[in-house]
Amino acid sequence: MSNETCILTTKDFTILEVMRDRCLGDDPLAPILKRKIETATVVFRDDVPENVATLSSRVSFSVDGRDPDTRVLSHDRMTSPVGMFLPITTPRGLALLGLAEGQVFPLTNHDGVEERIALDKVHYQPEAVKREKEAMDRLAEPEKRRPALKLIRGAFYDQPRFVPAGPDDSDDPGPSAA
Repeated sequence: MSNETCILTTKDFTILEVMRDRCLGDDPLAPILKRKIETATVVFRDDVPENVATLSSRVSFSVDGRDPDTRVLSHDRMTSPVGMFLPITTPRGLALLGLAEGQVFPLTNHDGVEERIALDKVHYQPEAVKREKEAMDRLAEPEKRRPALKLIRGAFYDQPRFVPAGPDDSDDPGPSAA
């Protein structure tokens, strides 16, 4: 796979197109968005390889060969703990989207210095997990798909019902029942 290609799901590609349409002239994401969109191979989410970084994937990556970092690629900035997510609204997050394991994406940071973002490992990809779950459901035996709860009638089901008798041993409830 060439360094200038990426694999995007239809959803991820659409998000990048919307981001590009909303970019202003001096937006630092504009050149990255242009490269991603122009070199993208767009696939359905069921067809994306499991070693490709998609939105909501947990990935390990390194910048210029330094120690790797692990983050979840997110759509926008999250209010969760710092360091857990890497939004695609940042150059590094956007660079990782659509890369396959081992692929490198060069980009120029805000200081004008070129960085090489390398995708080391995709630990979790929602599309792969969904496919795996669906495959397991299809393989499940019919007996295992039946409800686990079975209604069993108790011993008193066939017993005659008892009617409480009044103080004079009659079953007439009296005028108060009317």
